[in-house]
Amino acid sequence: MSMSEYKPLIVAFCCNWCSYAGADLAGNNRLCYPADVKIIRVPCSCRVNPMFILRAFQRGADGVIICGCHPGDCHYTSGNYYTRRRMATLFSMLDYLGIEKERTRVEWVSAAEGAKFAATMNDFVETVAALGENKRLEDLRCKK
Repeated sequence: MSMSEYKPLIVAFCCNWCSYAGADLAGNNRLCYPADVKIIRVPCSCRVNPMFILRAFQRGADGVIICGCHPGDCHYTSGNYYTRRRMATLFSMLDYLGIEKERTRVEWVSAAEGAKFAATMNDFVETVAALGENKRLEDLRCKK
């Protein structure tokens, strides 16, 4: 597969109250971001278990992004603070496993920031595309 054909598969965990609404706003405003971004809606960003991210990489994701409410604006009061702490720990573990830190990201996107959501996804896809396919945790049984 040549680099011109390669399109990274991105899994985006988006909180229901802010980031998912921001993605919806981006769509309503016809802002473009790659179709290879697969959005998974979660009640809160703190609901994203680090195992979800490891499993996404195992199943063929090239990058994983977690989007939540801005700190201080969480629908569940402090969920995004837990996310920030948990993901800092996960990032050091991913580094230990040999997965480039650029393959994961945490972003705060509010419901009114459709343009920021689209720009964030475009930037993240571009960053992951430059890294190439993720083969570090891939499980060959998950390939088509």
